[in-house]
Amino acid sequence: MESQEIRKIFLDFFKGKGHTIVPSSSLIPADSTVLFTSAGMQQFIPYLKGDVEPPFSRAASSQKCFRTTDIDEVGDSSHHTFFEMMGNWSFGRGKDNYFKKEAIELALELLENKFFLAKDKFWVTIFKGEGEIPYDKESFLLWQKNGIPQERIKSFGMEDNFWGPVTETGPCGPCSEIHYDQGEKFKKRKCSLKGCGPNCACGRFIEIWNLVFMEYDKKIAGDKEIYEPLPSKNIDTGAGLERLTSILQNKESDYETELFTEVIEKISRLSGISYEENKKAYRVIADHLRGSCFLIADGVLPSREDRGYILRRILRRAMRYGKILGLPRNFLIPLAEIFISQYQDVYHELSLKKNDILTVLQNEEDRFGKTLQEGLKQFERAVKDLLGKGEKIIPGEISFRLFESYGFPFELTEEMAEEKGLAVKKEDFDMAFKKHQEISRAGAKKKFGGLGITADESEDDIKKKIRLHTATHLLHQALRDTLGDTVRQGGSDINVERLRFDFTFHRKLTEEETKKVEEMVNRKIKEGLEVKHEEMPYEEAINKGALAFFKERYPQRVKVHSIGNYSKEVCAGPHVRNSRELGKFKILKVEKIGAGLIRVKAVLE
Repeated sequence: MESQEIRKIFLDFFKGKGHTIVPSSSLIPADSTVLFTSAGMQQFIPYLKGDVEPPFSRAASSQKCFRTTDIDEVGDSSHHTFFEMMGNWSFGRGKDNYFKKEAIELALELLENKFFLAKDKFWVTIFKGEGEIPYDKESFLLWQKNGIPQERIKSFGMEDNFWGPVTETGPCGPCSEIHYDQGEKFKKRKCSLKGCGPNCACGRFIEIWNLVFMEYDKKIAGDKEIYEPLPSKNIDTGAGLERLTSILQNKESDYETELFTEVIEKISRLSGISYEENKKAYRVIADHLRGSCFLIADGVLPSREDRGYILRRILRRAMRYGKILGLPRNFLIPLAEIFISQYQDVYHELSLKKNDILTVLQNEEDRFGKTLQEGLKQFERAVKDLLGKGEKIIPGEISFRLFESYGFPFELTEEMAEEKGLAVKKEDFDMAFKKHQEISRAGAKKKFGGLGITADESEDDIKKKIRLHTATHLLHQALRDTLGDTVRQGGSDINVERLRFDFTFHRKLTEEETKKVEEMVNRKIKEGLEVKHEEMPYEEAINKGALAFFKERYPQRVKVHSIGNYSKEVCAGPHVRNSRELGKFKILKVEKIGAGLIRVKAVLE
């Protein structure tokens, strides 16, 4: 049974049980406090908390997810950065809602009757009770009632059988996991538990479905964690598509399923080194490239910060392993084309953004390829010198130099150091980074107000800056209208003479595109659009279509500025009252300033 069929069977089953099938949300979540969508339930948090009335009482989806916590584990049989999480939900409202009993029955019915897995290989874990959260006796009795004997029901604490919240606070609850006994041949390590069973490190038992009983809203009061009952009890489940595919195909690894085999075969042809010779390198390249394609399709571009840093980190890690396998220049492109072809019928954004994906990959490979070889030489020299002196720790100055001069993410240096039996301390790297920033900032004026307004500026100069700042909002929207919604603000600088606006895009604008953007801004200025200011919860602002950017961390309540019905952004800065106050907008220069970053300089006449 192939992955596409598994996904379809899952969604069709729940559709037949009265669930609304909800499309996957973006990997960039509405919640600015987290970098990525890492669980199927994230788009439903307002419903789970009871803040918003859901339009349906039951839902199911196959959600694309990206997790950063397991990056260092990628290379084993089952860890991934990008993965699909299939799940079903009941939101505790209406006559069709359900809780533990129905969730358990639905899971067993699907696994037995649709995926044809034998119940006698199911083991179950439940919450044993910890702190103020009681033992889940109800689940224990329900599993027994549904044919799972007592000896195959194991109880664990908060670490294993309490799920959530996604962030520090929010919806959470005890969970019950279904584990599958793959048999003795799947044991890869010594048992870590007496008598073996679920959560044993040997690898024989693998979790295939997590049923979360969302009953609590976690809050923080000082140093104390408080678990308050949610207004309604919810069901939130998750079954990883990759893992389920591996089990249903009786494979020893997710990477041996058709989700990865075509890419792995291509790597083998390009490198001349077999998969068996270096499984880790193959797996890292395949996983990281697949994740990169999905991140770029959702508008993430390589950079030094936040999401962009993660993308750059996994791409450069993949390129380093490509170097180990002796892969040719620009090897990312043919591999990415395989993933795009494989997923485009389900995730249409991959075909729509294919050119963007391939261009970003090409640019990043060209950019890092020029310095990778020299950086590796510098690393080897440093290692030889340190080992010759009998030292075991790479100084922060070296790890920072590899980052600053050769583009090596800290984690890449850390991984290479570990392979040599050396350590590199993050605090030493951070100290070197901080010292560099202090030198860079020396002599800079202290500014305030978000526009670089200084205390000694005249009223006329301040008004000029406010006009230019307002114009950046129109410029930003015009760029998105012209180039697409992958455009995101990367930074801005305003003085009394001009505005400078940096944005993400994979190539320089054409003359026609530049002219179109300029004309669009001037058209909106002439329309005399009213500039409105509102305050509202951050989540409400995002739901209303306001643009916000991951470089910032927003408070719970934010200021939103709208220019007519044209532009809406989360922004705390000062603005004019009407677009007519701006005068005439003129673009002076458009230039590419880095991989995936374009700069516009413009004035108001």
